[in-house]
Amino acid sequence: MCRPIDSPGISGMWLGALRVYLGSVFLTSLVWETLHLPLYTIWETGTLRSQAFAVVHCALGDAMIALSAPVLALFIAGDGAWPQTRFQDVALLTVLFGVAYTIFSEWLNVVVRGSWAYSGMMPVVTLLGLRIGLSPLAQWLAIPAASLVLARRLSKQSA
Repeated sequence: MCRPIDSPGISGMWLGALRVYLGSVFLTSLVWETLHLPLYTIWETGTLRSQAFAVVHCALGDAMIALSAPVLALFIAGDGAWPQTRFQDVALLTVLFGVAYTIFSEWLNVVVRGSWAYSGMMPVVTLLGLRIGLSPLAQWLAIPAASLVLARRLSKQSA
């Protein structure tokens, strides 16, 4: 039986889950951004300071995308008892929104603006006629999905 939204254990569950999700995404993105830095030319051409700035800047950008994607997904497919209900719908939309934005951002920043460039070590795939780095795509498939699962598990334990 479904409990009312204001009953103990459900009220605010989505908020706690969203906090866990966002914290997890930020921390793992910080590590990911550091580890995949050699896949960009800044690894060879940038100073240590510019590399550190790029890692922090990108991880904060990842956190903003990671916050926007599930909020939009929750608006479209969620309910007050999320993540205990409608989890798969919200998770799928969250990952799809993150991947879609990644494709757009990589195209905009690599092709159009030239804000960053891939090194020869970056594996690329062609999607929608665009050459996109595999590492950023993998990041937006793996990190949000794993962080959402963690958020759901922790919210179940606290309920």
